[in-house]
Amino acid sequence: MSGFFNQGRKSSGKWSSYKSNSTKKSGTGNARKFSDSSPFRSGRSRRAVKKFDPSLFIKTVEEQVKSTAYVPKHRFADFLIEAQIKQNIVDKGYTTPTPIQDQAIPFILEGKDVIATANTGTGKTAAFLIPLVHNVVTKKTDRVLIITPTRELADQIHNELRFFKNRTAISSALCIGGANMGLQIQALKKNPEFVIGTPGRLIDLADNGIINFSRYTSIVLDEVDTMLDMGFIHDIKYIISKLPPKRHSLFFSATISKDIKQVMDGFLRNPVSISVKTRQSAENVNQTVIKIGQNNKLELLHDLLIKPELKKSIIFLRTKRAADKLSTALRDRGFMLATTHGDKTQAQRKRALELFKKSTVKVLLATDVVARGIDIDDVSHVINYDLPQTHEDYIHRIGRTGRADKIGQAITFIE
Repeated sequence: MSGFFNQGRKSSGKWSSYKSNSTKKSGTGNARKFSDSSPFRSGRSRRAVKKFDPSLFIKTVEEQVKSTAYVPKHRFADFLIEAQIKQNIVDKGYTTPTPIQDQAIPFILEGKDVIATANTGTGKTAAFLIPLVHNVVTKKTDRVLIITPTRELADQIHNELRFFKNRTAISSALCIGGANMGLQIQALKKNPEFVIGTPGRLIDLADNGIINFSRYTSIVLDEVDTMLDMGFIHDIKYIISKLPPKRHSLFFSATISKDIKQVMDGFLRNPVSISVKTRQSAENVNQTVIKIGQNNKLELLHDLLIKPELKKSIIFLRTKRAADKLSTALRDRGFMLATTHGDKTQAQRKRALELFKKSTVKVLLATDVVARGIDIDDVSHVINYDLPQTHEDYIHRIGRTGRADKIGQAITFIE
């Protein structure tokens, strides 16, 4: 085996030969959207799989779409925050604030409610963590509750918090499903200033009398559109109903729909609105299809993965069982890879993402859980081995590539 691929098997030709004959260039225009009339609802049940017209996936990026240059109004040194936090920012390697940091940090320091519309990867986590750490250190707020849709995002925020609270005596707890609840209970009994968690685990802890939402005076709802799309709307409304009337509320979402506005109305008080969306997540992504026809799907995937241009790829599957089955088949062929889905323990999911982020393995098999809210650098290709169930799922999947003004590649297998 050479590298992490077994190069013993010859490719059966260029993958472009498998593209649908209906591929057509559309300049920088967007592919037409699939319809999705399914309402949000509680629970994690999925909607019926729709039969997509392959032409809906196709878009060719003829010219890279660059983000408009932003000139910040502040430097980190300009913000009225504690010296230790400024030093932590320097140690983190941050120099110039991103647009969301530049605009949001002053308002959060003032204790104003904020609605921030921003894409993943814009620096929004630091935009709320930096001022909230300052507010806790200076006793402007007592406790902070941060709610996220996925375990991975919660863990990512918790890791970033460690940098900004360094040498401040602030403590924190991570409360997510798939991890040891006993350890989380022990952490909560120490009355940490920051609690970061997912809705289901937080409600479980509240039902058992371990956490009292009324004690949290600063609240962050992160990736609200994803939370609602994953069926957490009733959980979020329940948690909001238990919060103290007097609170500092921060609301982050990539989109603002009618359902999201309903949540906002019950959550925020005279909020300041900030929008720093730079471009659509799929704008720099070539979208093509491979019609399977009489070909063997696994063989076609193998031929793709041994191409040198597939430097770092996420392969999306519809079910956990399908992901495990494909993982076994690819390992048998000599591929080194990582797999993440809902049946994996939190430690296994975290390990898989770390291996992929560090490029220890360059192929990640995943169900849609990893598509939402996780910022992974340098993903060259997204492969939809199984069709997504909705247009929103498709956009979240392919948004893992084409980041930081790079052109990414999204390939979808069509039966």
